[in-house]
Amino acid sequence: MNSILLLMGIVILICIVAYRFTEQLPIPSLLVFILLGMAFGENGIFRIHFSDYNLSETVCSVCLVFIMYYGGFGTNIKAARSVAVKSIVLSTLGVVLTAGLTSAFIHFVLKLSWLESALIGSVIASTDAASVFNILKTRNLNLKDNTASLLELESGSNDPISYMLTVVLVSLMSGSSISVPALLFQQIFFGLLFGVLIGLIAIWVLRNINFTISQGQTILVFAVAIIAYALPTAVNGNGYLSVYLCGILMGNAQIPQKRDLVHFFDVLTGIAQMMVFFLLGLLVTPTELPRVFIPALLIMVFLTFVGRPLSVFAVLAPFRSSLPQIGIVSWAGLRGVASIVFAIYAVLNRVPLTYNLFDLVFCIVLLSMALQGTLLPRMSSLLNMIDENADVRRTFNDYQEENDISFIKIHMDEHHPWTNKMLRDIITPPDFLIALIIRQEVGFMVPGGDTVILPGDLLVIAAREFENRANLTLREVPVTAKHKFCNKTLRELDTPTGTLVVMIKRLEQTIIPCGDTCIQDGDTLVIARF
Repeated sequence: MNSILLLMGIVILICIVAYRFTEQLPIPSLLVFILLGMAFGENGIFRIHFSDYNLSETVCSVCLVFIMYYGGFGTNIKAARSVAVKSIVLSTLGVVLTAGLTSAFIHFVLKLSWLESALIGSVIASTDAASVFNILKTRNLNLKDNTASLLELESGSNDPISYMLTVVLVSLMSGSSISVPALLFQQIFFGLLFGVLIGLIAIWVLRNINFTISQGQTILVFAVAIIAYALPTAVNGNGYLSVYLCGILMGNAQIPQKRDLVHFFDVLTGIAQMMVFFLLGLLVTPTELPRVFIPALLIMVFLTFVGRPLSVFAVLAPFRSSLPQIGIVSWAGLRGVASIVFAIYAVLNRVPLTYNLFDLVFCIVLLSMALQGTLLPRMSSLLNMIDENADVRRTFNDYQEENDISFIKIHMDEHHPWTNKMLRDIITPPDFLIALIIRQEVGFMVPGGDTVILPGDLLVIAAREFENRANLTLREVPVTAKHKFCNKTLRELDTPTGTLVVMIKRLEQTIIPCGDTCIQDGDTLVIARF
């Protein structure tokens, strides 16, 4: 137990430290974590022997639940409305067509049975939401014709179909006596029912119940994501469909503290993605991969250049999509963690297979991410699909619904330069708005241009939040009488290079300091480190 916890802590630490550097590489950052896991594995540098498929499936499935929930939560339905029908058809019929074409190729070229070919085709039929979202965001791919929304909605919603096909084929190959129509009905019906029901109940609770504990809303939503997957799964429903649909409903509803939820799930899913890819890299045995490399390469090449493009063309052509859009949607069909998780599910059910399905699918995913993921920005440029006036961040709820506006407060005293002036006479920066005045004798006031600011007023000011924190951190330092900064001016401070005191909080005042500003007992310094 201790060794597992130690390994997990080390892995998370390495992933967090490495993530800042992997974003700068021309390859998908998630691919780096797979290679990092392989470096820790039994054929790597650290030679850690790990072959626990049960633990891997459990960890990966739990992580996939939160990845899919947040994928739905972050999908902006308003932005995706114009491509919603295309996305849904692509994530359902398109997945079935891709699975069918790939199955036929495997059967006729690799000479596998129809059932085994269909299982492989079904496992790798869906695209990976985590990989697609990661590349769109980190590469800032602003695509024409609302293609980013199309890809986000399609990649986030096609895993349930692939999972259903996998469950059906695993049941058939393991000799279980099942009714395929009944199983499909249960998967779809209970997945839809619980996804909508749990999502609506959660929205009502968040809007109508006040939580007495800090971050109660965040804890509730964390539990909701788990329940949205587990409850339908308990009655043979599709948990992935349920949790994704629940995420869509909640992400596009007006609920309190949504920004806190976004920040929490950003961190949670970021760690989940890194952990999953690292764990899968650790689980694989690289010396076993040459046995499946040739069939994996053949399948990946067919899937990338024939199977996926034909399926996308068959679905999007009736909608009169342009050939460049069809081309980029075809190329963006990256395989990822969901396919590997479904492969582990099949392996654990001990279905008879010619190849080790985990190794085969792992190799396909590795090749897909390396080729398609790396060249996706380049292909977007070659197909003239880059829109210089678009912003891919607007297709995500965490950008569109949660505006980049923050509110600050300033107390007015007799010596403030704004005191006894009308608002129209005050020179303020662009995007800077005095939204509210709180005055003791009057209460809340919505100010106009003729409003005069008086001593004692509390101004609530709206301004754009600073978001570019890649190379900047801000921290608060309380100053006491014994602090080394106390009773010194700013120019007397011995601070490291790249460190700057940008603000001082003193009682009810907010002070923008200069070199002569003296730091006093009780001050709170806001220090920026570049």
